Amino acid sequence: MTQNSPVAPANPGELAPAQARLMFRGGLQVPTTGWAAGFTQANLLCVPKDDAFDFLLYAQRNPKPCPVLDVLEPGQFDGPILDGDVRTDAPQYRVYREGRLVAEVPDATPYWRDDLVSFLIGCSFTFEHPLAAAGVPLRHAEANRNVPMYVTSTRCRPAGRFSGPLVVSMRPIPANRVADAVRITSRYPAVHGAPVHIGNPAALGIRRLEEPDYGDPPVILPGDVPVFWACGVTPQAMVMETRPELAITHAPGFMLITDARDDEYQIP
Repeated sequence: MTQNSPVAPANPGELAPAQARLMFRGGLQVPTTGWAAGFTQANLLCVPKDDAFDFLLYAQRNPKPCPVLDVLEPGQFDGPILDGDVRTDAPQYRVYREGRLVAEVPDATPYWRDDLVSFLIGCSFTFEHPLAAAGVPLRHAEANRNVPMYVTSTRCRPAGRFSGPLVVSMRPIPANRVADAVRITSRYPAVHGAPVHIGNPAALGIRRLEEPDYGDPPVILPGDVPVFWACGVTPQAMVMETRPELAITHAPGFMLITDARDDEYQIP
């Protein structure tokens, strides 16, 4: 951040999406958990048009980690659920060339190409608001940390040139609230829905919970149970494995805040 960059507000959940995006466009770089309560957050993947169909098929075959909310036309940077700019309105971006991370920047405009197709993918930060409203503790938010994320040994179903492992986010949940967490999140299938695993991390090939692959180390209190949700960072693991010419993504935990409302994706 520069000296004149905006400072994170005390209550980011009270901001409208356009207000939040303006702050990020101005240079604020913070994880977006808890921001713009009631509005849907999205993962981002931008790939060349020649790779777009393969990724759309990959997402269709792996809907838990890759629930597509919208697909923009080649070169388009806004759309029906984002009255903004996918190139500037996330707090932080990652740029990959041939699967190698070459830049982590607050503005992806210098890397933009007119043949890029942008995928907006559901994010589990969306269902954190109803979890918190129901009194389910969110340890990372309470500690002002990014959610921990892990690359698992579970493989996604391949499509075309794309393949890769499942990535999960983990939230420690008190044992007596796990059923509530499952019930609440299962009503949001467009933002990963119910957990993919509860309990033993080794079953997912995760050796050390205290060493996540992305995000911050977890805060786990006595009586907490690790609960794992499919994560929208899965496409980034796919990019690193299959090495497309160019890919632009959000940085893990630094999401696009859309104008769509969470309740639009809630099922009865």
